[in-house]
Amino acid sequence: MGITDLKGKDTVIQNTPFGYTMSVIGGKWKMAILYVLAARQPVRFNEMQRQVGAITYKILSAQLKELEADGLVTRKEYPQIPQKVEYSLTPKAQTLLPVLEQLCEWGAQNR
Repeated sequence: MGITDLKGKDTVIQNTPFGYTMSVIGGKWKMAILYVLAARQPVRFNEMQRQVGAITYKILSAQLKELEADGLVTRKEYPQIPQKVEYSLTPKAQTLLPVLEQLCEWGAQNR
């Protein structure tokens, strides 16, 4: 399965493995969030916001919830005041790390 999934078929991208992958990691911020977590997990929310850059609290929170719902991020809450929450990659997300590394290599070569 791969790029040839669409050749000569009446298949739409959303129904392919590529479509699934893009539904899970697509968008402006998800790959950046995964990149930060891969480099320095566990990461607290405010640290994540600083590392990702120009992302709002609301958008970061929504993206983390989506990544958690898709099984890529775990959220650990500590019962203390002020509230402490840390995010980490799941084993499923760990399988994406070679792909992230390849993207980094491509960027370095084609910058």
